[in-house]
Amino acid sequence: QVQLVETGGGLVQAGGSLSLSCAASGRTFSNYAMGWFRQAPGKEREFVARISWSGGRTYYADSVKGRFTISRDNAKNTVYLQMNSLKPEDTAVYYCAADSVPFRIQKVTTTTGYNYWGQGTQVTVSS
Repeated sequence: QVQLVETGGGLVQAGGSLSLSCAASGRTFSNYAMGWFRQAPGKEREFVARISWSGGRTYYADSVKGRFTISRDNAKNTVYLQMNSLKPEDTAVYYCAADSVPFRIQKVTTTTGYNYWGQGTQVTVSS
């Protein structure tokens, strides 16, 4: 059973920064790409960022490119999302997710490409 636990959400003013962490357990973390998604009230869950199993490739949604950075530490079984220059429209519950296929390097932006999810952490950006 894979467990993903996100931490680091909170309330921040527009223009500020937050850092999210996602600790994984239950399978070989370093074999799988990881992703971050978010879901705002009344909206569908959307792709934010993805990092390959080795950390060598990263992908971002256009809405966060240049402001967010995804990274991972395979020795700590943890993936991170550094969020800078936050905007009110970034307000959402943020989820980390684990790819369902080992060693996949393609950009996978759909929720169906991930088979394990964390419980989510709230990020609120005030204007």
